[in-house]
Amino acid sequence: MSFLEIKNISKQFGDVYALKEISFSVAQGEIHAVCGENGAGKSTLIKILNGVYSSGNYEGNFSIDGNEIHFKNIHEAEAAGVAVIHQELSLVKTMSVAENIFLGNEPSRFGIIQRHQIHVVAKKLLEQVGLTVSPETEVSELGIGEQQLVEIAKALNKNARLLILDEPTTALTETETEKLFDLLQQLQTSGVTIIYISHRLKEIKSLCNRVTVLRDGKFIATKVVVYNINNSGTTQIQAEPNFSEKELIKLMVGREITELYPKTQTKTGLKVLELKNYSLFDSSRKRKIDSVNLEVRSGEILGIAGLMGSGRTELLMGIIGAWKGKQDGEILFNNKKVKFNSPAEAIANGIALVSEDRKRLGLILPQSIRFNLNLSTMKNISSVGILSGGKEMKRTLEMIQQLSVKTNSTETEVQQLSGGNQQKVVIGKCLLVNPKLLLLDEPTRGIDVGARAEIYELMNKLVNEGMAIIMVSSDLSEVIGMSNRIVVMNEGKISGDFSSGVTQEEIMMAATSEHQFEN
Repeated sequence: MSFLEIKNISKQFGDVYALKEISFSVAQGEIHAVCGENGAGKSTLIKILNGVYSSGNYEGNFSIDGNEIHFKNIHEAEAAGVAVIHQELSLVKTMSVAENIFLGNEPSRFGIIQRHQIHVVAKKLLEQVGLTVSPETEVSELGIGEQQLVEIAKALNKNARLLILDEPTTALTETETEKLFDLLQQLQTSGVTIIYISHRLKEIKSLCNRVTVLRDGKFIATKVVVYNINNSGTTQIQAEPNFSEKELIKLMVGREITELYPKTQTKTGLKVLELKNYSLFDSSRKRKIDSVNLEVRSGEILGIAGLMGSGRTELLMGIIGAWKGKQDGEILFNNKKVKFNSPAEAIANGIALVSEDRKRLGLILPQSIRFNLNLSTMKNISSVGILSGGKEMKRTLEMIQQLSVKTNSTETEVQQLSGGNQQKVVIGKCLLVNPKLLLLDEPTRGIDVGARAEIYELMNKLVNEGMAIIMVSSDLSEVIGMSNRIVVMNEGKISGDFSSGVTQEEIMMAATSEHQFEN
């Protein structure tokens, strides 16, 4: 008997179906992946399973352990053992690890919170998830990977039987991802059932037993990866013969993407940007970027790889004029020495940045697509302080068409768009400043494979037209697949410089080695 049985679930928003007659099952102790493009219905399904959308607000039903479920709210879902680890973690950064684990569930006696009990139980839970920090540590002192483990400890404290993880590795390093996978497999062995939502197909193949594909709110298929659930004694079933990343992509997008990384060989032109012995210092005078020498030419995609904290994002912040600390060395843009004191100065000179945090730094979420696209260039379509509505609308419609932004109206709030379409709006805002140099920081983080392919095609189009692109990415396949040249950063220095034929192993060696490349 299935642990979770989903039967003919549909959910409408107005006349639009977010889910339509979805049915599939998840076995006890299974790690079951759910994947699909942004807008496929994954988030809506999560909200039904954990009580955000209460019973009566959707059609169909689901059961756990053979019992039909009718959650009225999140608290009822948690009481039944359903826990969700969201992509954007919900911890209170100014509180301790122990306080977060017990938040809203504090043990008390005669109205007095039992802090000693909280500390003891939290310590045991941290040991269980493999996190070696004091329960009294403030969450703000932890890295993203450690915070995620705290979230899982919090779920285990509520006796979670069904654990749902939404894009859990988006901000994790490779080492942190391996640690998370080890923990999930331990939980699986202990009988916890896991729904794993991810765009990363290699993770699905290495971790999950089965994968269910959704597209446009509909069930497409469930495929076996490797079915071997030890705690239930299930016989191992090997992956289906046609199961491959290529087949999975075709199921997700409804079409075959023959080349995920369509890198084209372009003819590079003049030097657009050059850094000479460039250094950045934080407020305590510690070097964050250490004597970097780097150049990028028109018609070229320069990939920057490295672990989190290696200085990749800081380097882009310095180039764009967003770094507030001391700088040393030289920046030459179009062979002229420059020093931008703000991103506005950089934009005015032809440099634009797509930030890694699109929601916080790239968009004004409650505002419309039209407003966000024209935000950086309103003065270009204004006369004596009066905005030309006609020009604004013309530019907006052209950019929506050029980038294939999926929307019914230019007035749609960007917070209503999928992650991939939000990213297209950020890129469109940057393209409207007509940059000579485009800086992309994690350009495909958290977006589906179809939107990725569209962004890659756009990158190729831009460099073919003579633009220079610097791309920072934690996805080594993406760096290798899309870059004409790759530099690797390690502790603020360039530790490797590769042209073609480089392997992921060579990049990781440069990213982790104590030996520094002399550039």
